[in-house]
Amino acid sequence: MALDAALKAESEVIEAGKPRKVSLEIKAVAVGEVAKQLQALGIGGHAIFRGFLTHQRNGRGFVAHVTVIEPAESQNPDID
Repeated sequence: MALDAALKAESEVIEAGKPRKVSLEIKAVAVGEVAKQLQALGIGGHAIFRGFLTHQRNGRGFVAHVTVIEPAESQNPDID
């Protein structure tokens, strides 16, 4: 089983002494048991994702291949 998804990260950082909101959304894929875990997490679920990046097959952009899903310590994405 393979599952296509999108991962989104949002946070606030300090740049040149001023706060800046940053966000990133990237296409992702999970295979096998990890795909089942991702599916069970559901839309909007919070977790820590580990894996690797590679080019998309068409060469435009990147895809995150999720190999490990860990529970997030907090539901607040602003807390590390």
